[in-house]
Amino acid sequence: MKTLAIGLMSGTSLDGLDICLAEFEKKDKWHFKILKAETLPYPTDWENRLRNSIHLSVTDLLELHSDYGFYLGQKVKGFIDKHQLTNIDLIASHGHTVFHQPQRKFTLQIGDGRAVKMETGIPVLYDFRSQDVLLKGNGAPLVPIGDELLFSQYDACLNLGGFSNISMISEGRRIAFDIAPVNIVLNYLAQQLNENFDENGDLARKGPINKALLDELNSLEFYQRPHPKSLGVEWCHEHIFPKLEGIDPLEALATFTEHIAQQISTVINENNIKNILVTGGGAYNTFLIEKIKAKTKSEVIIPEKEIIEYKEALIFAFMGVLRINNEINVLSSATGSTVDHCSGVIA
Repeated sequence: MKTLAIGLMSGTSLDGLDICLAEFEKKDKWHFKILKAETLPYPTDWENRLRNSIHLSVTDLLELHSDYGFYLGQKVKGFIDKHQLTNIDLIASHGHTVFHQPQRKFTLQIGDGRAVKMETGIPVLYDFRSQDVLLKGNGAPLVPIGDELLFSQYDACLNLGGFSNISMISEGRRIAFDIAPVNIVLNYLAQQLNENFDENGDLARKGPINKALLDELNSLEFYQRPHPKSLGVEWCHEHIFPKLEGIDPLEALATFTEHIAQQISTVINENNIKNILVTGGGAYNTFLIEKIKAKTKSEVIIPEKEIIEYKEALIFAFMGVLRINNEINVLSSATGSTVDHCSGVIA
């Protein structure tokens, strides 16, 4: 039986709202086809509201949770109307992460799924992470279920978004973990040079590498920690941004790009990965990709634009399909939770 699902993804780098309509069908294994996909950039006021959400009072954050849910619903309804879509079975919404502190048993993705349903009239699956955190997991990464069932032809899958995360088979089970911050830091530095992001890594290419800063970044405790492990914006505010203060933005960009490449290539080399699928906005950072290729013998595969940009939204749609069928959609080997489980609230 074929299922039509829409996945919604808003990443920490705040590039915009990714909307992906895909068809899923299970035969001998799961098959998918992306039918329509687009990214809707956030208007400045929404980008600022989401960026500053971490600083809001509890009552203002609750208001934003509702407002953003209606915003998501309106945008999906516009997407459906624009493409004259019918017979959509479900919408799966990641929401926007404000807090992620699994060690304290909470993670918060705002955007009330009930509001999305009110705007669209379509069943909505949301809040995919909280259950995993309550099960003593990291609540991340969740995408490995899609890597396992939809992209198993690759040794590993690397996502370069706000943060980099990798998923791969190790000793017969799929493991996954966050490696290092990527666009959440690179965009922050590019914006100091009046650019929204470092296109192709061209700015970083011009800057000198600060050896002392590089050593300081590479010595952070997170990188020595065993998996499973995950990163959040709070971690960057505590451990990364203070180290970049007072450093020329070009120098910081060059150094942080080298830092990312070193951390990623270390993981690839230590796990003897033969080929790796690279997706997310960072796949367009040609300077970063060049550096990773230079530091590893792995075949680095950059897929077509649709997969680069919409793989996460695609997999959240897939997680919604699995949830509606009461099938496992979170792997404990990836998140560190006590059991594999079926997660997501149904609105």
